[in-house]
Amino acid sequence: MQTILAFIIAATLSSPPEVDIAKISVEVCSKVREKNRDSAIQIARKMLAVEKSLGVPGQFLGMSLAAACLESGFNPKAKGDKRGKRYKAIGVLQLWPFYEKAYGTVRTDPVSATKGWLKHIMRMLPKVKKQCRYRSLERVWVAAWVTGIRYRKPGGRCKEKPLHYKQLKKIRKAINKQRQIYRQRDKSRQLP
Repeated sequence: MQTILAFIIAATLSSPPEVDIAKISVEVCSKVREKNRDSAIQIARKMLAVEKSLGVPGQFLGMSLAAACLESGFNPKAKGDKRGKRYKAIGVLQLWPFYEKAYGTVRTDPVSATKGWLKHIMRMLPKVKKQCRYRSLERVWVAAWVTGIRYRKPGGRCKEKPLHYKQLKKIRKAINKQRQIYRQRDKSRQLP
């Protein structure tokens, strides 16, 4: 019993700490002001929790964070796309009124906005899979992502990528770099 307990304690001490995807996403985002960084990290953590709860594949974890960075700089009170005297796009993901009607989304609440945004993209998955005839998980998700956030196009958007995708790749690169640092630190501790 004691050897098992000692093994568990040793494994916990030697395993690398979990990479904070939310914090890295905010650090990589050039639109976040220094004074808003802490609140942006809290918002990003909530959004990431929604992604995990809805079952977003691991390689796409952070997709809503990439969108939030480019759309509003993680500002839940952001307003954009003004038509006449009214703003159409509101919130951290700059959602239009359609999301309130279709998904019951509160656009100024980051958690509700992320749920509505992801549900809409996930709703596009079967349609895109059928239309684009992709078999790879990555290609299907990218096509569903761009189809979900852009206006409908007659031939579909199979060959397109959302602008947010480039930001997600930037986040992924920073995460991999952080993991590499953890691995090197562990190797240096294990050497005699």
